[in-house]
Amino acid sequence: MATIYLYRHGETEENKQHILQGCMPGTLTEEGKAQIAASTEELKTLGFDRILCSDLQRCKDTAIIINKVLELPVTYTSLLRERDWGSITGMIVDGVTKVRIPEDAETVGAMKTRAQQFLDEVRSNYPSETLLVISHGLFCRCMQAVYHHVEIADIVPMKNTETRKLEL
Repeated sequence: MATIYLYRHGETEENKQHILQGCMPGTLTEEGKAQIAASTEELKTLGFDRILCSDLQRCKDTAIIINKVLELPVTYTSLLRERDWGSITGMIVDGVTKVRIPEDAETVGAMKTRAQQFLDEVRSNYPSETLLVISHGLFCRCMQAVYHHVEIADIVPMKNTETRKLEL
């Protein structure tokens, strides 16, 4: 059985500004880098075989910091990218304003399909490995929703550098 630990990247400048990052690269803050470094002590104890990581820069930068300690093989994949927000990418959201999702944004259904594809690939390609999976807040929630057969809204949001375990 494969075991994955979902890990949300460190805090970014865009997180602090409440920007819908989507597929933007993102820039880790100094606090984000410190969060990542602080989390590596716990991560060291989990016996990972490899890292699977979103190919967006904020996740790549997170993996680089973690891997200074873990020294694991890393595979980057677009399957782990954050939701593509289309024409509202870069928009500031304050949590109060209702945002209309444009037609050019990735649908929830498409995200769930991508999440299922990723989980299926893990089952096929890494059937008995323990994996650190570095991704994004909403997409980590999406993977958990698919895994638990619930809606994304039923999954509590992850904080930056938080981990959640799934056994496949």
